[in-house]
Amino acid sequence: MSDLSHVAGQLRRLAAALEAQSSPSGDPFAPHPATLEVIRSRQAKRGQLNYAVPEALDLQRRIRRYNADHGVQHGDIVAVALDSFLRAKGYPPDLASPVQTQQG
Repeated sequence: MSDLSHVAGQLRRLAAALEAQSSPSGDPFAPHPATLEVIRSRQAKRGQLNYAVPEALDLQRRIRRYNADHGVQHGDIVAVALDSFLRAKGYPPDLASPVQTQQG
């Protein structure tokens, strides 16, 4: 009988990668639990994200409306939306490293 431990290791890594890509609920719009953990941590280091987007999409107004309706901070709305999109496309974050905190 051949040793299949290397295959088992590959399958475990593949399963971990798939788990990192999507929300456990299967809903691509549902935030991943790891993403929510980072967002809820107000000690997480934050950076500015500046990109020119088409004005016709009215993203700034829509973000303000969502904030008013749900009380979610603007940056968190953008973070969840981009993280969900990138995970669904196969680009999960590397959250194996500890969350970086701001020096206070």
